[in-house]
Amino acid sequence: MSSRVYEPTDENQLSYAILWSPLPPITWLIPFIGHMGIATSRGVACDFQGPYTVGERGRMAFGKPTRALRIDTTLLPGGAEQWDKAITEANTEYRTRMHNLCCDNCHSHVAYALNSMEISAYGIRNWDMVKLCFLVFFKGRFLSAGGIAAQFLPFGVLVMIVVLVKTL
Repeated sequence: MSSRVYEPTDENQLSYAILWSPLPPITWLIPFIGHMGIATSRGVACDFQGPYTVGERGRMAFGKPTRALRIDTTLLPGGAEQWDKAITEANTEYRTRMHNLCCDNCHSHVAYALNSMEISAYGIRNWDMVKLCFLVFFKGRFLSAGGIAAQFLPFGVLVMIVVLVKTL
């Protein structure tokens, strides 16, 4: 786990965003699977990091986010207060849960927060981990060129090795 705190700058504000970072070695094999968190209205990352553990001080379990997907909150009743309240509720709930890689994980934590605030975005009203996975994969923006490399370079190298071995 990374001990570095991610503090967004004015030019890279992550408030009201779903955050994503690679999850080695899983992302190396399946590039659309990674670690997910959600940022408060002030841009502070919150994520379900493991059994009974939620990070809510800007530190994501696997380092700085490499992708972000902003959620339009203009139609959210209660605005920033409702957004932050739902994230706090999700954090409180997930401190009581055992982490399960396939069924109750960081994606589920984000879905819980979004469902609690009853927000509709990108044509989705009922959030779940599968919808979030593919939504961030196809719509999330990369925060740097390094983020693109972290997500796809290991997979590309593995594919090239397989192709080279098969051709020999």
